Amino acid sequence: MTTPSAARKQLRAHALRHPEAWADEPWPGDHVAKVGKKIFVFLGGEGPDVSVGVKLPRSLLFARAQKFVTKMGYGMDKSGWVIARFGKGDEVPLALLRSWIDESYEAVAATALPKRKAH
Repeated sequence: MTTPSAARKQLRAHALRHPEAWADEPWPGDHVAKVGKKIFVFLGGEGPDVSVGVKLPRSLLFARAQKFVTKMGYGMDKSGWVIARFGKGDEVPLALLRSWIDESYEAVAATALPKRKAH
């Protein structure tokens, strides 16, 4: 079983593999991955629990049906953001979360990166 701490490291590494992705800490202790100037995944802070906040235009209804998912605060849920939370002893579905990070990256990168001209 993957511990929350190990899961956080693996998910962060996965997020940062995306083109032009970079790590930031916009608020003390809150880690995110950005593309351009926009956040595409919230990875929470250090500690025994792990949380992953993502924007899911395609998988939103499925995600909201999962027991470990809640709507994201600050009105972000209206734009399709959700947060998955796991504590000590919880099984962390890494493959599912990686696919959600990919989907969130695609959704955010579409508006965060400059359009490339076809030659």
